[in-house]
Amino acid sequence: MAPHQASPHSPSPHGHARPNAGRIRRSAAAAAAGLTAVALLSACSYGSKADRSSDRKADTAAVAGASGVKLSADTVKIGYFANLTHGTPLVGLQEGIFQKELGATQVKTQVFNAGPAEIEALNAGSIDIGWIGPSPAINGYTKSDGKSLKVIGGSASGGVKLVVNPDKVSSLDDLRGKKIATPQLGNTQDVALLNYLAGKGYKVDAASGAGDVSVVRTDNKVTPDAYRSGSVDGAWVPEPTASKLVTLGAKVLLNEKDVWPDKKFVITNIIVSQKFLKEHPDVVEAVLRGSVKTNAFIKADPAKAKADANEAIRKEAGNALEPAVLDPAWQDIDFLDDPLANTLQAEADHAVTAGLLKKPNLTGIYDLTLLNKVLAAQGLPAVADAGLGAE
Repeated sequence: MAPHQASPHSPSPHGHARPNAGRIRRSAAAAAAGLTAVALLSACSYGSKADRSSDRKADTAAVAGASGVKLSADTVKIGYFANLTHGTPLVGLQEGIFQKELGATQVKTQVFNAGPAEIEALNAGSIDIGWIGPSPAINGYTKSDGKSLKVIGGSASGGVKLVVNPDKVSSLDDLRGKKIATPQLGNTQDVALLNYLAGKGYKVDAASGAGDVSVVRTDNKVTPDAYRSGSVDGAWVPEPTASKLVTLGAKVLLNEKDVWPDKKFVITNIIVSQKFLKEHPDVVEAVLRGSVKTNAFIKADPAKAKADANEAIRKEAGNALEPAVLDPAWQDIDFLDDPLANTLQAEADHAVTAGLLKKPNLTGIYDLTLLNKVLAAQGLPAVADAGLGAE
């Protein structure tokens, strides 16, 4: 992971609280810890608005094809989103890579739309391992006093853009008075936008979203219609929402990669239940081997991998993405094994600055021991935990 350096994305003084106009900042800050439990969604989520069981699809049937030696667990329950930034599990499951590594230990899958729902499932033992964004990983770790999960690997970087109506916004200096959507109060893109605006000198009250620029929290599924109707002038959103807006006439004003050192920032991590990690390290290692081999497959055959991901989305969501959306969205996402630990810390700092999270102690959130073992076996370099590894 690249060290986080000063950038327009670095923390700047501004508040970030609940979206009720008229709330005083002190009340918003006091409520922040409770708010983040439901508000901080995965950056990868394509439109989950709430943490309800009806907001996710599940497939608890064992994946066919399990054969060979069974590991220490009969099954491993894996959670992820039917979204491009979760391309590693989408492709790896579609290609049977994970099942091959697990032998006779069967894979069971559960598909989520909301980060908080996935964290709840992990805590309840409904899943053992999950692909998830930085905000819910941070929140799940801190809310459990560091007892619920570990981040054991990286998966994806990038795939977030600021897109705008070119008739209303001509440059980054032309945002004053405009209405910019984010997926949800406190989610990763919401925090990123507020930090960016503060760095540009704009003042925004996070509680209401009102200010020099109006921040409008809008479900990603609704954002295209909001843009089409003129309710918003643009959006700071993940793929494929950004590319969908481009098909409606929006233009890309900023790729979030451009405000991060080395153009890398975590969008998806791999987490595991600490209990499962302790009891079944061989299974966790097998899943990580599957992840590393899947990321290598994606790099070696991106066209086939893209088709696999789209087919998985079609199966889970009911509709495949059209090429005009799929192609640019897939191209903007980097699939990698490095969890980019420095950027996780930076994103936590952004949430603190925003007033959405009390300063967390993230020491111990990472355990990259098994990942680095897998990488060494593949002849690949080790990845770092930025001093936030297991003690």
